[in-house]
Amino acid sequence: MKKLSNASALPYYLHDFVSAFNEIFVFLHQTNAKNMKKTIFLFVMAMVCCIVKGEAQTQPSPTAKQLRWHNAEMGAVFHYDLHVFDGKRYVQSENRIHPIEDYTIFNPTQLDTDQWIKAAKTAGCKFAILTATHETGFGLWQSDVNPYCLKAVKWRDGKGDIVRDFVNSCHKYGLMPGIYVGIRWNSLLGIHNFRTEGEGEFAKNRQDWYRHYCERMVKELCTRYGDWFLIWFDGGADDPHGIGPNVEPIVSKYQPNCLFYHNVNKADFRWGGSETGTVGYPCWSSFPTPCSHHKGIETSPSWLELLKHGDKDGLYWLPAMADFPFRGINGRHEWFWEPDDNNNILPLDSLMSIYEKSVGRNATLIMGLTPDPSGLLPEDDVKRLSEWGNAIVQTWGCPIAKTAGNKNKLYLRLPSVNSVKGYRLKEDITKGERIRSYKIEAKVGNRWQVIAEGLSVGHQRLETIAPVSTQELRLTVTQSVDTPSILEFSVY
Repeated sequence: MKKLSNASALPYYLHDFVSAFNEIFVFLHQTNAKNMKKTIFLFVMAMVCCIVKGEAQTQPSPTAKQLRWHNAEMGAVFHYDLHVFDGKRYVQSENRIHPIEDYTIFNPTQLDTDQWIKAAKTAGCKFAILTATHETGFGLWQSDVNPYCLKAVKWRDGKGDIVRDFVNSCHKYGLMPGIYVGIRWNSLLGIHNFRTEGEGEFAKNRQDWYRHYCERMVKELCTRYGDWFLIWFDGGADDPHGIGPNVEPIVSKYQPNCLFYHNVNKADFRWGGSETGTVGYPCWSSFPTPCSHHKGIETSPSWLELLKHGDKDGLYWLPAMADFPFRGINGRHEWFWEPDDNNNILPLDSLMSIYEKSVGRNATLIMGLTPDPSGLLPEDDVKRLSEWGNAIVQTWGCPIAKTAGNKNKLYLRLPSVNSVKGYRLKEDITKGERIRSYKIEAKVGNRWQVIAEGLSVGHQRLETIAPVSTQELRLTVTQSVDTPSILEFSVY
């Protein structure tokens, strides 16, 4: 008799069975048990207990804050830092190790966070994120912890607070505010991957100081600006047992309803595996570990594919995030404003494809927007955002017809014969992801014709299809783990 292995390949409700069996195996081995009847009896009892538990156990499902994440569907992250003002192309590897020579270049004379947020809202964003600190270590608020902040510059006589302005603008226009915090790198202080340079007591003292310094900064951001929708740590926060600051308990204490992203122990959502704004299909919200950068999987050759697709049998609810820079064509991939970049804004057809391959695949989309040295989002970006929002509404805003129900088969009759070019499916994810595969048929003449097939649905599945003229459609859930709970089946 051998110990069972590869439990991750089994359905989630059998993981406990494998664990129980392996414990029994170890016990029998250690005690040199010879009674095979007793061994078989223990094995069978373990199986029965775990199968009964599996039948009663519900699938993983989202927390209240993860539901807000799903329902938001789309947001923006605004990158702003000292090097926006230096007139040079941003090079990440250089920026992480070379401090900005003159921080007084920070002078956004027309800064208007209202304009930023209104532009994001026209595209359909429900939340917005600001880089409070990035790799330079410079803070966009009135910090009492970090002297390298807006107190140190001449702009607004050293009294400006962009984090405050940003939060006020979000509240004014109905977007949920989020914050992006860079503590992994700090070019001014010579921090790289949380580590200070040097050896011996000198380095140890500086390392301890930097850890507490960052923890105090995070507390400051968590306690001064009201509730955050999410807090995103640039490159991830450190392992709580590592050399870097332990920020997770601070966020949990002062922002308990805030989405946390991320460290090696915890994340409330996962990166979708690329910065293209898209995720793979299928894209499940369940995942085998409680965070996307868990030490047990990050070195796996299949890690990126797991991020893109999730795991339908995963034990944890960890939905996908798809992010991309709005200026990302002609070989450019820019998260910050740079000179001579106006021709690199993504075209409308690319943006619509991104939307369908992210929001339409059960992910939440985050676009990177780039305010310029004047403090405004460039007009070309503002115009494209509005065009994109209008195109989303025109394409997906008004269904021809829709229905819902808790069953494996739903029929949808249209008011008249119409050309159907796309569909939307939504599950009640408070009950977990139950649908494993489905097909959609249209009645053409007197025969049912398959027009779409798929696997994951989750919060939302959107797909454009080859146009078909019909008056009647049928959704069939061909495989599920429980009775499907379909919130919407609609066509466009």
